[in-house]
Amino acid sequence: MIRICSFGLVVLAAVLVVSARASFAESQPQNLVETPSLQDQVTAGKLPPVNERLPQEPAIVRFDGKTLVNGRHGGALTLLMGRKKDIRQMVVYGYARLVGYDTNFNLVPDILKHVDEKEGRIFTLHLRKDHRWSDGAPFTTEDFRYYFEESATNKAVKNVSLPADMLVDGQPPKFEVIDKYTVRYTWPKPNPFFIPRLAGARPMYIYQPAHYMRKFNAKYTDAEQLKALVKKRKQRNWVSLHYVVGQQYKNNNPDLPTLQPWALKTKPPAKKFRFLRNPYFHRVDANGRQLPYIDEVKLNVTSSKLIPIKSGSGETDLQGRGLNFNNYTVLKQSEKQFGYKTRLWRTAKGARWALYPNMHVNNPDWRALFRDVRFRRALSMGIDRHEINQVLYYGLARETGNSVLPESPLYDPAFAKRWTKYDAARANKLLDAMGLTKRNSQGTRLMKNGKPLELTVVFSTEESEPSDLLELIRDSWRQIGVKVFSKPMNREVMRTRIFSGFVQMAMWFGLENGIPSESFSPKELAPTSQQQLQWPKWGQWHETRGKSGEQIDMKLPKELFQLNVDWRNAGSAEVRKKIWARMLDIYSDQAYSIGLVASVPQVVVVRNGLRNVPKKAIYNWDPGAHFGVYRPDVFWFDHKKNPS
Repeated sequence: MIRICSFGLVVLAAVLVVSARASFAESQPQNLVETPSLQDQVTAGKLPPVNERLPQEPAIVRFDGKTLVNGRHGGALTLLMGRKKDIRQMVVYGYARLVGYDTNFNLVPDILKHVDEKEGRIFTLHLRKDHRWSDGAPFTTEDFRYYFEESATNKAVKNVSLPADMLVDGQPPKFEVIDKYTVRYTWPKPNPFFIPRLAGARPMYIYQPAHYMRKFNAKYTDAEQLKALVKKRKQRNWVSLHYVVGQQYKNNNPDLPTLQPWALKTKPPAKKFRFLRNPYFHRVDANGRQLPYIDEVKLNVTSSKLIPIKSGSGETDLQGRGLNFNNYTVLKQSEKQFGYKTRLWRTAKGARWALYPNMHVNNPDWRALFRDVRFRRALSMGIDRHEINQVLYYGLARETGNSVLPESPLYDPAFAKRWTKYDAARANKLLDAMGLTKRNSQGTRLMKNGKPLELTVVFSTEESEPSDLLELIRDSWRQIGVKVFSKPMNREVMRTRIFSGFVQMAMWFGLENGIPSESFSPKELAPTSQQQLQWPKWGQWHETRGKSGEQIDMKLPKELFQLNVDWRNAGSAEVRKKIWARMLDIYSDQAYSIGLVASVPQVVVVRNGLRNVPKKAIYNWDPGAHFGVYRPDVFWFDHKKNPS
C-alpha cells in the first residue's frame, strides 16, 4: 500500500488509510447493526437489510476512542442558511467524494475503493462492488460512461461539456470502461488537476445516475413521453430538461439519486428543507453501524443578518456559515442559557479580506489607474492594518497581505509583508509621482480628467465585516487624498457587475488556500478564472478558450499565466517550488489584490451533546469544505449530555 501524499501524483490505495481523525479499512464488519429508523421499512420489505444495502467492501471508519468515539443512531441536526440556493451546502458538508481530503489534507479514496495512477496522466478508478445510489440502483461504471458519452461529449447536449480540469492542452482524455467496476482516463501529458478536483468542496462530477438520467434523454425515452415531461417541467426542450434535473451540486431535485449521506426530500422553493439519511450510504463504523449516525438534517433558510441572533438563541445545532468573529462575544454570553458551545477554528485563506481593484473596469481613466502598480501599492500602504487588527479582531489576526500563511512550506515573510506597512507619506509620494498632485477643497486628489478621486468598493450583503473595515479604511485613505464609498450588493449581482466592468473595486476573501505545498496548483495567482475579481475578463478568456473575455495584454500577468502552465508540466517538486516562489514574488510585488488581515478565527457554534465535532480545527472552503473534511456523517447526539 502506498501512502497518499498531500495533493501529490502517486498511487491511491485504500487497503488501509490512516488519518488524524479516523482510519478507513476495507471488508465488512462481522456484526452489522440495523439502523433503528429504517427497521420498520426493512421489516415491511420496503428496504433490504443493512448487509445488503452496504457495498461488499464499505469504507469502515475507526475512531481513536478518545477525542472521537463510536456513536449511536438517531436525532435531527438543524442548520441555518442565508439563501434558498444554499441547499447545495449539504453536498459540501456531506463531503462524499470519489477521492477526498482527510484532516491532514492528504488525498484518500472515499466513494472509490482505490485509484491507480501512472506517469501522472493515466488514472484507473476502482469502484466498490455492490455500491448503490440512494434509491437502491447499482452505482457502476455505466454512470461514468453515461456522463462522459451522453452528457459531456455529446454534441446534442450543448449546455454540458467537459470541465477545464478534464482537458490538457485543450484535449479531452481517452475514456475506457474496463469492467463493471473499473474505468480509466488517459491523457497524453500529466494532469495534476484531475484528482484534487474530485476532492473539491464543489467537486468535479464525472458520473451521473444513468438509470435516472435516461428518462430525460431522447436517445432512451419515447418522444411523446419526453415531450410531456418537458411541458410539465416548463423547459424549452429535452436538452434543457436533462440539464436541470441532473445538477448534483445544486442539490435542488429531490428525485435525483445521490451518494451523499443525506438526501433531499423537500421540493424547492421552500424555507425549510428536510434531508433524510441515505439508506445505501457506503460508510460504516467499526461497531457495524451504518453511517450517518444522524437520521435527519433540517436546513432552515433565514435572513443572513439574523443567523448570529438565531444562533445565539439556540435555533441551530451546528453553525459556522453566517457567523463572523465580531459575533463571538455575544454568542459566548448566551452559551449556558441556550445549551451550546462557541468555538474558534483557524482559517486558512491567504487573507480574511482583500480588496480587488478591477483592472477591467469600463471607465478608461479608472482602468489606467488600476493598471498602474504605483496606484495599487499606494492604496495598500495607505491602510492601517494594525488599527484594523486591534479594533475589529482584538489583535488576534495577522497583519499581512494576500499571500500564503506561515503554516505553508512556501511561506516567505518578504512576500507576505510587501507594501503592507502603514506609510501615508510614502503612499502620497507615489501618488504625486503619478501626477495626481491637485486636490479639491476637501483634500481629495483630482484625477487627470479633473474629477475627484472617489472610489466605490462593493461587498456582499451576506457579510457584515466589510462595512466596519471600510469605515477604518475610509479614515486612513483620507490621509492620502482618496475618498472611498461602500456599497453592499447581493452576491450574484455584485459578481455580474464586476464581470461587466461596472464595479471599480470589490472586497472579498483572499486566496482560497493559504497553506499550500508545491504540489498544490498555483492557478489562483494567475489569470485563470472569471471569479478572480481583479482581472475577470482575462480569466474568462482562459475559461472559454478565447471565445469571450479579453486576451491578457500586460507583461507580468502574461508571465504568471505561463508560469502556471509551466507548473502543470513540471517534472519535479523542486521545479514546482521554484515556480511557486516566482509567482508569489510577482503577485505580492504587483499588489494585484490588497490583503488586509489573515488568520481571523472562525466562530463555530456547536450544540451541547453533539459529539465528534472537533474543538480545534481548520475552517476552509477548498480544501476543506468547511465541516465536510471532518465528516459530519460521524457526528452524533449524546442526549445524556444534553437531555433537552
